Amino acid sequence: MNIVCACPACHTGMYQASIEDASSITCPTCGQSIAIPQGGIQFAEQNAHPRLVRCLVCPSTELFVRKNFPQRLGIAIVIVGLAASCVAWGYRDLFWTFGILFSTALLDVVLFFVVPDCLTCYRCGARYTGINGMGEFGNFNLETHEKYRQQAARRRQSTLPS
Repeated sequence: MNIVCACPACHTGMYQASIEDASSITCPTCGQSIAIPQGGIQFAEQNAHPRLVRCLVCPSTELFVRKNFPQRLGIAIVIVGLAASCVAWGYRDLFWTFGILFSTALLDVVLFFVVPDCLTCYRCGARYTGINGMGEFGNFNLETHEKYRQQAARRRQSTLPS
């Protein structure tokens, strides 16, 4: 099981592999250590894959399944495909216009089946890969995401100087 998260102290990205064997996650930049909570990872049987119960960075138990793919890259692929097809349309080349659109859609389908899933925490955004049993967690829920987004906005607003 691997984790990619932001350090709570310096907000730089951290990556650690084999977290089920570790007792803490240490930031390589500032050196802050995040202790892995007891019961955060459950081991069902000897030699069985561990099961994630909650986020190991924050106290949240609400996680969702998503593709382990950068959203900005996906949007960039769509925008480039759209722009290229618009250029072909401007040259009145119908074959190239639809060829570019269909190849962009085909690339999207291939990426969907090739890119693995990961678990993501609603609260802190930590991503967990190499996990079995992701079916216990649902897909993205906008209501849950909005709840955590509003909580973060209130926390930021309460810490602002008056």
